[in-house]
Amino acid sequence: MLAATHQTWLRDHATGNYLLDVFREPHDGETWICRHDQTIRLAYGEIIHHTPDGIPYLAPELVLLFKAKHARPKDQADFDETIPHLTPAQRRTLARLLARAYPGHHWQANL
Repeated sequence: MLAATHQTWLRDHATGNYLLDVFREPHDGETWICRHDQTIRLAYGEIIHHTPDGIPYLAPELVLLFKAKHARPKDQADFDETIPHLTPAQRRTLARLLARAYPGHHWQANL
């Protein structure tokens, strides 16, 4: 069962600025489970990338998958900026995941 609360923000009460945004994602051992479509499951080793300094980050195609749910103007801008930097394999992965989670999503036409 997925947790009802999956996101926590850390906010500076003095300034009102958000300092940290943490997502807690469902998983099964070393396998990530998509909240939006539990049939989408990927090994953490495939979806967590690292900078040259070793800082982990989520694969950009999965960040875009999360943003696809609402596709607000800021999400569209992120999509437009990111797509040229994705490899063909990353584009195929995003297209496949969009088709499963959000069939007919308008971003598919640009992949």
